[in-house]
Amino acid sequence: MSRYLFVHKVDESFAFSREGKFFSKNRRQAFVRAYDVIWLRMPPPLSNEFLGYLKTEFPYQLIINDPVGIYKTGTKAFLTNFPACCPPMAICESIEAIKVFKEKFPIVLKPFRDYGGKGIVRIEGDTVWDGKIKKTFTEFTTQYKEKPISYLGVKFLKNVGQGDKRIIVVDGQIMGASLRLPAKGSWICNVSQGGSSNIAKVAEEELAIIQKIDPVLSKMGIVMYGVDTLVDDDGKRVLSEINTTSIGGLPQIARMEGKPLVKQATDLIWDYIVKKIKEKNVITN
Repeated sequence: MSRYLFVHKVDESFAFSREGKFFSKNRRQAFVRAYDVIWLRMPPPLSNEFLGYLKTEFPYQLIINDPVGIYKTGTKAFLTNFPACCPPMAICESIEAIKVFKEKFPIVLKPFRDYGGKGIVRIEGDTVWDGKIKKTFTEFTTQYKEKPISYLGVKFLKNVGQGDKRIIVVDGQIMGASLRLPAKGSWICNVSQGGSSNIAKVAEEELAIIQKIDPVLSKMGIVMYGVDTLVDDDGKRVLSEINTTSIGGLPQIARMEGKPLVKQATDLIWDYIVKKIKEKNVITN
């Protein structure tokens, strides 16, 4: 990988464009190590090799979010650290483990490191919905004769149609929330899978979830993250996902609420950067 990048100074006119016009004009080449901070905005999944490269190549730079923290939290299995916040779960790394778990209630299987609703499997009795394809459990298991199994098994919640709520947190502060409802005839709420996004408020049980997980994530160098919740069978919001790689949804929430949430979030990140640089200077001196 190159140690040089083409860079462009960001001012108020800087914005996304499909043709990339802000990266084709007034750009210059810069040595990456000349910068104090790296803010990762890359879509998942990020490989352990790439994240390890960042830690090795830039040992003195502050990286947001921390690459080691991203990798450790980037698997669905990380949710098992917070069983009181989640619906019933089980690590399923064999057909036998899936069989045992599905005997208890209808379940959903989530690949450890997929994202955006990809690869999700729903099982009820002997019936399997593998994406949009309906098959028997026997048909489903035949594909794993030669392939490893890496799923987080989760109880299928009958209230999933009430929506998947995304809550965005920056340095411990809640920025806002949106409720993603599934498309007609679907139970998957991801916008990338046809769901719709709507304005939402944060419930008391969701505040409790964030208070529980934020200290853990903060110690791992996770500054900005997204929490997803679903309504359990008792009508309470429970934790279903933690997203720490490239967290989307804040501009949409800002538009729905009519608030400058993107600016507020970047201000919080900047304050965090200043604080960490001051701490580093104190230790160095």
